[in-house]
Amino acid sequence: MPVQMTVTPESFPISGSFTISRGSKTEAKVVTVRLMDGGHVGQGECVPYARYGETVESVVEELKALVPEVAAGLDRKGLQSRLKPGAARNALDCAFWDLEAKRAGLPVWQLLELQEPKPLSVTYTLSLGTSDSMQAAAEKEASRPLLKVKLGGEGDVERIRAVRAGAPNAAIIVDANEGWSLEQYKALAPVFLDLGVKLVEQPFPAGSDDALLGLDRVLPVCADESCHDTASLASLKGKYDAVNIKLDKTGGLTEALLMRDAAVEAGFEIMVGCMVGTSLAMAPAFLIGQGAAFVDLDGPLLLARDREPAIAYDGAIMPLPPRGLWG
Repeated sequence: MPVQMTVTPESFPISGSFTISRGSKTEAKVVTVRLMDGGHVGQGECVPYARYGETVESVVEELKALVPEVAAGLDRKGLQSRLKPGAARNALDCAFWDLEAKRAGLPVWQLLELQEPKPLSVTYTLSLGTSDSMQAAAEKEASRPLLKVKLGGEGDVERIRAVRAGAPNAAIIVDANEGWSLEQYKALAPVFLDLGVKLVEQPFPAGSDDALLGLDRVLPVCADESCHDTASLASLKGKYDAVNIKLDKTGGLTEALLMRDAAVEAGFEIMVGCMVGTSLAMAPAFLIGQGAAFVDLDGPLLLARDREPAIAYDGAIMPLPPRGLWG
């Protein structure tokens, strides 16, 4: 029978608030796609992101326009050229993968002929705040092996010193969210290295990252806003040491798998990242996290309420997602 598709905007409360240099939010607004063929249900989730010109409303509209095409036979392979990379394609691509797995009675990793995935050690993200508030947050999470710290420019050294005081044994990566200048990188990098920082994400605006060419990157640099899909990799050579693969940027698991292989071949280290979303958004990204240098799939840990069934995180350990959820 034809595949029926539903598109649903949903909201999940964040525990407290989540703050980066662009602003704060208290809820995760997501779009959920479900595909039903009469006997099986496949689902996927995306998080529209204003930085890339997306809203919940625009993504819902984009996906609902495809309902007749999906019923007429549009499949995952056809989807890759039907929609551009981004949140809308991600939700539908992952729903197609889930439906394929449910139909086959096999997990997605077996459909892909991958090795059985293993549990992952994930980061925990500290929101941008005052030095005192960030030290308190670091103290609360001090047992975690890796903390990701959101920064905002002025006062960043004090923030990292405070986080280090709060969590003396944790490794740290920092996310500037395009908020630094070249002069700030040169000033901050050696100080951050002394404080145990391993990596900085996207220090410069995506349109201004040519400044990284020829720069002595004493503190390794990871592309995020500059890095979307496989086609974007060529422009990153010589600028970045690592790339952050997010399914909401690649447009789904299909492209993310291709991008990961191409990035490894090009010599980049791999980070797998996420927006603030539920376990449904993390489950397909779990497969990209296998073998990644940095796994930033902590979205559900920041929520006050997750989906059911949910991924049963055990501290910093992310286990194989339950198949009742996805895949």
